[in-house]
Amino acid sequence: MEPFMKEKIMKHSITLFESKGFSEASIRDIVNTLGVTKGTFYYYFSSKEELLTQIQLQYIDYMLEEQQRIIEQPDRTWKEKLSGIILMTIQAIEGRGSSARIFFRELLHISGDSLAAIKQKRDRFRLNVQSVIEQGIESGEFRDDLPPEMVAFSVLGACNWCYTWFKKGGSLSDTEVAAVYTEMFLNGINTIGNKC
Repeated sequence: MEPFMKEKIMKHSITLFESKGFSEASIRDIVNTLGVTKGTFYYYFSSKEELLTQIQLQYIDYMLEEQQRIIEQPDRTWKEKLSGIILMTIQAIEGRGSSARIFFRELLHISGDSLAAIKQKRDRFRLNVQSVIEQGIESGEFRDDLPPEMVAFSVLGACNWCYTWFKKGGSLSDTEVAAVYTEMFLNGINTIGNKC
């Protein structure tokens, strides 16, 4: 088989799933776009659902790696780490827009162990955000009267929803959107008189 064919199938499928939707895009559509046979598709993927699962895992694995890189930076405050995660999440939606939209929009088409694996990684991403908030509370950077779990859900809800409206080349850049969110969230949870 051609080197990198699996990656090519995934890349072309991301484009098709975004434009047609997972349900409407067929395996025939995918192979016709690439000029290969169904046999080539089934060499790499047992089904369209497995393909979608691999696309989903690729996106969340990237997000977890980037998040961990930010969290592990020893010279950053918890405030800076949370701000970094907000910026990284929005930059991923800009830079990996199609993959991001498929990740949030098409999860309902995955079931069983595949769904459980994706949800476990998605939950880990959220719990890492929650942990950053909890550490910020312990260090005195964040207020202690707001539930960390609710703050984490709020931060991620706002950031993730960007996939529905944020467009590269729009009126605001990814950095500007992240700055607005950082201002809203960090000044909402900062201890009094400790604005960012």
